[in-house]
Amino acid sequence: MRSLHINISEQTLSLLDDDQVFKHFSISSALNGIGQSEGSGQTPLGPHYIRAKIGAGMKLNTVFVGRRNTGEIYDASLAAQYPSRDWILTRILWLCGKEVGFNRLGRVDSMGRYIYIHGTPDSEPMGEAKSHGCIRMRNEDVLELYDWVPAGCPVMIVP
Repeated sequence: MRSLHINISEQTLSLLDDDQVFKHFSISSALNGIGQSEGSGQTPLGPHYIRAKIGAGMKLNTVFVGRRNTGEIYDASLAAQYPSRDWILTRILWLCGKEVGFNRLGRVDSMGRYIYIHGTPDSEPMGEAKSHGCIRMRNEDVLELYDWVPAGCPVMIVP
């Protein structure tokens, strides 16, 4: 069975197959650190699962707003037009917490906080905490990951 292990201090996402590491990816988690609370801009910890996969068949650098394809393809001119946009590109793996009161339901609900694993512009650094709470990946990496993991795939996020 495939699962994901995200290590915040190492800024890595590991794909496991039957508990054996199959592949590592560099990521970018929250600039504001780790935490569970709504509005914190932090990356939540603990057990999660992929609740939904969004973007199948879309082109590399497809832009998403509110989990919807905007019809745009990210490039430098689009970035210049919208300099403050938090770019969600290529694919979205929407996470749902599994522990009620810790990362599920109420003001700590990861799904309600719209915590994703998603693509980001290639100009954004990996291996550094820079996101608004989500797990950012290179577009090619999130595309590869998207094809490997099913909806329902377990995800563990550790400090």
